[in-house]
Formats: sequence, C-alpha cells, structure tokens
Amino acid sequence: MSWKFDFGPEADTAENYKKVTHTTLYDASLGYGFTSPHKLSAKRRTEQPLNGDFCIPFDATFIADVPNGNYIVTVLIGDAIAPTQTSLKTNGEHVVLQNYETVAGQFAHEQFGVNVRDGRLKLSFGGLAPRINALELTASEQQITIYLAGDSTVTDPAPSRFPFSGWGQMLNYYFKHDVVVANHAVGGRSSKSFIAEGRLDGIMETMREGDFLFIQFGHNDQKSDEERHTDPATTYPQYLKQYIEAARSVQATPVLLTSVHRRYFDQNGRLIDTHKDYLEAVRQLAADEHIPLIDLAEKSKQLFEQLGEEASRSLLLWGEPGEWINYSSGIKDNTHFQEQGGLAIAALVAQGIRELQLMPLTMFMKPDAV
Repeated sequence: MSWKFDFGPEADTAENYKKVTHTTLYDASLGYGFTSPHKLSAKRRTEQPLNGDFCIPFDATFIADVPNGNYIVTVLIGDAIAPTQTSLKTNGEHVVLQNYETVAGQFAHEQFGVNVRDGRLKLSFGGLAPRINALELTASEQQITIYLAGDSTVTDPAPSRFPFSGWGQMLNYYFKHDVVVANHAVGGRSSKSFIAEGRLDGIMETMREGDFLFIQFGHNDQKSDEERHTDPATTYPQYLKQYIEAARSVQATPVLLTSVHRRYFDQNGRLIDTHKDYLEAVRQLAADEHIPLIDLAEKSKQLFEQLGEEASRSLLLWGEPGEWINYSSGIKDNTHFQEQGGLAIAALVAQGIRELQLMPLTMFMKPDAV
C-alpha cells in the first residue's frame, strides 16, 4: 500500500500522484494536506514531471492519514535554478534530515523510516530554503523496529516544549530507512510505573521477532513515592528483568542502557554521579542475563567532562529569559536536553550499537552520521 503526492502549483499532476499545492489544507475528508497556509508558496520552473515544480514549506507541516504501522518515506527535493536547504522532522518530532542541501539543478531522493501510532504521518519542514517536489509513503513490514522504553531523557516531547528533546527523539537520524524507531518512553516514569500503566503491554502488541527493545530507566526509580520507587538491590533489577523476558518471549533482542548522567560537577570539574547503585545494578543484570549493554552513563560522563562545566550547558535545557518562547522566564535544567544535546546523546547510543556490533542494526546505520 502506498500514497504518492506531487507538490507544486495547480497544473498537470504526475501520473498516479495526488496534487498538493500551497493552498491544500488538511481536511479529514481529504485525508492529507498542510496544517496552515502561512509561509507556504509554490513554484513551477520547468514542464518536467515531479522535479519541474515544488512547494516551499517554510516552517510548515504536512499530514497524511494512514493506517498505523511502519513506513518507508521517500522525498524528492531540489530546484532547477537555486540551491536548497531543508530540515525535516517526522512523527514524534524525530529528526530525519538536518540542513540537507542541494545545489542548483540537483534533485535528490532521500528515504527514511517512520513509525505511525495515531493514524497520521506527519512531516514538519524547516531550513533556510526548504523544498518538497514529491513524496511517497509505502507501508512496510520488512523494517526492523527499535522500541524504546524509558523516561523523559528518552521521550518524544511535544512541539510546545521546544527545544526540549529526548535522545530517543533523535535516534532515527542515525539510521537508513531499513530501521524505524518506535519511542514509547514517557516523562516521569520508572521501570515500575511504566509497567503498571500498561506501557510495556502496549509495546508487546506490535513487537515481533527480529526487533529490538532498548531499556533505560533509573532517574525516577530513585524517587520516594510508592508508584515509582524501586530498590537498586532488589526490585529495580526485578522490574528490568520483566522487559528482558518480554522481548525474549517474541524473539526480539533486549538491550539495557545505564541512565544518562545529570549535569552536575564538583569543584574539580568532575561529574557527580547521582545514580550510584542504580548504574551498577544495570551493569550486573546485563552480565547475569548475557544481554547487550550500552553504558550511556559512562559515555555521557566522558562527553560532559570533555566539554567542561560551561560548554556542556549547550546540550542541556538552559536558556535566558526570552531566549526560548516556550520557556520565556528562563530555564536552568541539568537533566533534560535541548535538540543539540538530544542529537549528541543519540550519537553516543549509535556509537554503542556499533561497538557492540548489534547485527543487523549496524548494517543499516548511516555511514557518515556518527
């Protein structure tokens, strides 16, 4: 099953494609369209099909109603007479293209994977000179899905919380279209409360043989309330083991990650470990269960200390009053990331995948992304 869209001014439409102009607004009866007409325009350069015309989706979002599942998305981007620069986010604000450039006369096809869970496939455009010539959405059951179970350091934040970013939001960027990231992480959850709310059950509804389940909890397991607290010596590894057993029950691969560090430094410029026994519990469980471990705590420690106390702020959700529209009073958050930090931590996860030689994931990583 596939959907094909030809973007540009109202005129001839390529065969088997649906025409989308800068005035095509989303309507449920239509099933596709842009969410707003503002900052949208369209141009025709030549009479050639598909690459002869385009929409200029400056800070615009395109939506297509599709059944839930995984998709291979193919975009055609270019301009016959001008260079272009396009950034693109998909469902969950996952970054798939960042400042993607073409020169005048160049037309490029790019592919990436998208996981749809709410019946809509969304493409949000940015960049200095964005273009979209054509779009094809193809349902696929052949892709590998990386399921993410975790907390706010992993999650897909809502656009209203920009520039807040979890590393799971950025992981898609490091993979070709053969791999899809299904981010089920939710802020404020511990290994215990995630299960109690039925979120692991939700993952199990679609996870299948050959998929991966990445598990990172700890920040909220430390909290004192009964709904979330676990003990690092007993209940914490017991809950984590439920995720491992769930993945194994469908012949998927579980991967444990130690919690990414909070950004707190001592007087000597060394990072302060605020997770302590929870980190060692994950390492020990991975050894006992003979499953892959990405030591994200150690990797983030090295990154933060290499940058230093001052420079590392650029990765975290820090901002002066008025710097970020969604945090107009200013913010100083040493736990959560902004987009630059989300990409940096996702790069550490991708690095861990390569170091472990997690096949076949390693085969489908972008060669120049990390």
